[in-house]
Amino acid sequence: MEEARQYNVHDAKTHLSHIPEQVATGEEVVISEAGEPVARVVPLHARVRRAGRGSLQGQIHIREDFDGLPDDLADTFGMR
Repeated sequence: MEEARQYNVHDAKTHLSHIPEQVATGEEVVISEAGEPVARVVPLHARVRRAGRGSLQGQIHIREDFDGLPDDLADTFGMR
């Protein structure tokens, strides 16, 4: 794994507009104070964008016998 880029607090303030760009590409950024790491900036997981209802219509096929159980399982559960 690649080592995280590190900034001291002063440099982090100076480069603040670039830090989100670096993090968005998957980099981690560590911010240090007096040589000691105090914070780590990491990318957030992207939000799942859900399409509207019916957006997969015609792309998924469910077989007619989807709910049917094989005979041996139906017997096991007393369904026959």
